[in-house]
Amino acid sequence: MPRPREEASVSAAHGCWGEDVAAEFLRRGGFVIVDRNSRPSARDRRLEIDIVAWERSTDTMVFVEVKQHATLSPYARRLRSVDRRKRENLRRACNAWRRANRWRGGYRFDVIEIYGVPEGGRPVIDHIRKVDLFARRGRFVRWE
Repeated sequence: MPRPREEASVSAAHGCWGEDVAAEFLRRGGFVIVDRNSRPSARDRRLEIDIVAWERSTDTMVFVEVKQHATLSPYARRLRSVDRRKRENLRRACNAWRRANRWRGGYRFDVIEIYGVPEGGRPVIDHIRKVDLFARRGRFVRWE
């Protein structure tokens, strides 16, 4: 049975709110927001990067995936919502963005998990730095 249209729009609104919270969190942390909701490949519309930010202190381009959750559960593991297919799409999107923008400097991939809802008060922010998307094929990558 398909979801009612209203629920999808609430979910999308919460996701946009989570991205706004993450962008503000990064700005306050000294990052410069370079791009948001970037789709670097015209051929593959699945490839999207939520936030591209430049970290001044290390001269590093940071590709950020934002995940918004309504509640912080003690049973949920970090990064659980970023599955293998999503990781592959994110890796391809980051490489496409680097090619399209001719970025030759340092780069890394971060995930920011936002726990809360727009009208629910102050959200909990979990910034997970240096997530290894760029490991060689066939090599074990530990996602904790």
